[in-house]
Amino acid sequence: MTLKLLRPTLMALTVSVSSVFVGIATAAEEMDHSKMDHGSMGTMDHSSMGAMDHGNINMDQGQMEGMDHSTMNMDAGATTMSRTPIPVLTDADRKAAFPPVAGHGVHDKKLNSFVLLDKFEYQDADNGSALSWDAKGWIGGDVDRLWLRSEGERTNGVTEDAELQALWGHSIGPWWDVVTGVRQDFKPGSPQTWGAVGIQGMALYNFETEATAFIGENGQTAARLEGDYDILLTNRLILQPTAEVNFYGKNDPQRGIGSGLANTEVGLRLRYEIVREFAPYIGVTWNRSYGKTADLASDEGNDTNEARFVAGIRMWF
Repeated sequence: MTLKLLRPTLMALTVSVSSVFVGIATAAEEMDHSKMDHGSMGTMDHSSMGAMDHGNINMDQGQMEGMDHSTMNMDAGATTMSRTPIPVLTDADRKAAFPPVAGHGVHDKKLNSFVLLDKFEYQDADNGSALSWDAKGWIGGDVDRLWLRSEGERTNGVTEDAELQALWGHSIGPWWDVVTGVRQDFKPGSPQTWGAVGIQGMALYNFETEATAFIGENGQTAARLEGDYDILLTNRLILQPTAEVNFYGKNDPQRGIGSGLANTEVGLRLRYEIVREFAPYIGVTWNRSYGKTADLASDEGNDTNEARFVAGIRMWF
């Protein structure tokens, strides 16, 4: 009877004691973590680790080199032996692998040629329609070439200007040639022959340049500067500005030429290369005469300042 009365009391005491021990353990654990100085972990002297004496390591590399690899169980012979023996290399094998070859072929003495019809165009002039051309070509090698140049203009079916140049060109660098030869004028006026000397080539930024001086009959002198530049709008659509300036040493009323700066022509042409060798184009040109040349043109009833619409083709082969 007494045990039955004490049983609830003992059970309650046991639960109370267990709760007390659990509380003590939990408090102790929280106390230990709160007292732990985590900042002290960052102050560890890692440099002391670098002071480890690696020389104390007892590994003797010399002993490793002296190891008897023949005692290893790997069968090296099985991997180094060829299943099909390689035949001994003979002189016939060497001759077949390296046959005699000819020397490097160059084309500096081979005859090559090139023809460019740079401008072949219709022009809408104030005094009627005009047909203008500008062509050049060469034949020869890499160093010496024969150059041919021709340009002119026909207005209303009548030839107003026409000339032909034959020049010997000698390369003085990768991009420049010296030229000398003759120039024959057929129009205007009576035919006239000139001696010519000049330089041509590619200046900075791919600017094509020609500078030529002329000595004509009766002591007449002249100089011409020409240049053009290709601006690639796309791979095939190209905008080409051009410029030409002419100077003369003295007046020549028969041909409508005055001394000094005679005339200039500035053009802007937009072409589309259907193929590289053939390209139609449209554009505008502006021609102007100066000084005595302008006075002679006015006396003949010609314009001294004129803008023209042009349309033509450019091709080479």
